[in-house]
Amino acid sequence: MALDDYKVLLYRNQPDGWVAEIPAIPGCYALMPTMAEALTELECVFGLIAAEYGDQGLALPANTNEIVHA
Repeated sequence: MALDDYKVLLYRNQPDGWVAEIPAIPGCYALMPTMAEALTELECVFGLIAAEYGDQGLALPANTNEIVHA
């Protein structure tokens, strides 16, 4: 699976900054000062986690999350 196969949650981190996360994958999140930086960092974090799963011969978790209220 690739990053595009997952829903990404993006929200403000008070008082400053942004959080980008993939709720389907435990620990896959990034906290950065800007929205763009958070999304870019999330790509890096996703790559590291995907490589770790691959090294262990495991499949990434399925994206089963639904957005109910946005």
